[in-house]
Amino acid sequence: MNQHSQQSTLAGRQIQLLIAAFVVVFVATLARAADATLLYNATVHTGTGQTFTNSGVLIEDGKIAVVLDGKTSLRRTVHEMIDLKGQHIYPGLILVDSALGLSEIDAIRATQDATEVGDYTPDVQSWVAVNPDSELLPVARANGIAYFEPAPSGGPVAGQSALLSMSGWTYEQMIVKKPVALHVYWPALDLNTVPKEKSGDPKNWKSLEDQAKERRARLTALASFFDEAKAYAKAKAAPTNTVPAPEKIPAWEAMLPYVRGELPLVIHADDARQIQSAVAWAATNKVKAIIAGGRDAWMVAGLLASNNVSVIFEHMFSQPYRDTESYDVHFHTPAVLHAAGVKVIFSQAQGGFGAANARNLPYTAAQAIAFGLPEEEALKGITLYPAQLLGVADRLGSLEVGKEATLVVCDGNIFDIRANVKRMWITGKEVSLESRHTKLYEKYKNRPRPE
Repeated sequence: MNQHSQQSTLAGRQIQLLIAAFVVVFVATLARAADATLLYNATVHTGTGQTFTNSGVLIEDGKIAVVLDGKTSLRRTVHEMIDLKGQHIYPGLILVDSALGLSEIDAIRATQDATEVGDYTPDVQSWVAVNPDSELLPVARANGIAYFEPAPSGGPVAGQSALLSMSGWTYEQMIVKKPVALHVYWPALDLNTVPKEKSGDPKNWKSLEDQAKERRARLTALASFFDEAKAYAKAKAAPTNTVPAPEKIPAWEAMLPYVRGELPLVIHADDARQIQSAVAWAATNKVKAIIAGGRDAWMVAGLLASNNVSVIFEHMFSQPYRDTESYDVHFHTPAVLHAAGVKVIFSQAQGGFGAANARNLPYTAAQAIAFGLPEEEALKGITLYPAQLLGVADRLGSLEVGKEATLVVCDGNIFDIRANVKRMWITGKEVSLESRHTKLYEKYKNRPRPE
């Protein structure tokens, strides 16, 4: 074979390789396009403060590929196009500090698994107790809740929580991130001033001095527990010849990310004195802290703002605690906190039918809108801010390119109780909105009627 023939053969092979490579790329592009779903003709509420009308979202490979903002043009093949006909698209809602998945029927003890025995149990993992078959999960999902944080309760240090998805057969499949926070229940600081002769239980009556002494003892015990955890972390991080690395202890191992400031403490406190004490302690010990409950947070809004402490507000529909407070004191609290510069996150709390009422999360935020909180802040309080608190804001909480495609479609404003959630996608996959409520509705809608 002469040199010219060899060159022709080599050129032919190179062309064949280029064609093969083009075919591979073309097939791969078609495969990606086959997974792409475009939701269009909707109002998109991104959760970052932006709202786009006559817009849409492109879902590709389980993530948000494009948010149509009126400026971005879509130049690609889309396998499925869904006309939402003027409906609204929101980020999937995130419910924090809840008994959802841990509590089913409040009156039946066997269905309750939110409380752990013991005072200091940081190694407790609440997510392993979640019941994936709970009837309350699909009910909450049907009203837009895509993720939830089952929180432990019990002693002063009750355990750790995780963020779970509303999609999955088992709790292992539902886990989005574990752990996300340690739950601390701050000791009560109030004193009972009722005289012994007027006490309803004279045998257990205690003087103000004794009550104050017990209160100091509880605070000291809590502080000592964290001091011991810090000492364990220090010894583990830098063992020496004189101080060898300590033996692994599950409780202290669980405390490591919290004393190191890697993960936050959710400190449950309602009374203003509790909140002040907790914030001061957190600042002194340089730990990340979030206040949960926050009944009196409006009284110490400046303190919370100056220490960059967010509030998980759980008392929107609680009665006023003091007879000197107005009926709407809790309705105004989120607006007061926002004006001071405090991030407000909404929750349905743990007790008092909190799990059963989880579905009402958007209406809790809606009440705050009616009393002065900007609507975009209310939306962030059930989407973006919870994601930031739990350390998953790079994946969830808003509709932005590159984040997971978890979104909710409503036929109206999600804060309007008359609106209905029509469809939901979690990480790019559409999920069923069927629940016990919808099944019962269909059953009795078609019941035989008397002649």
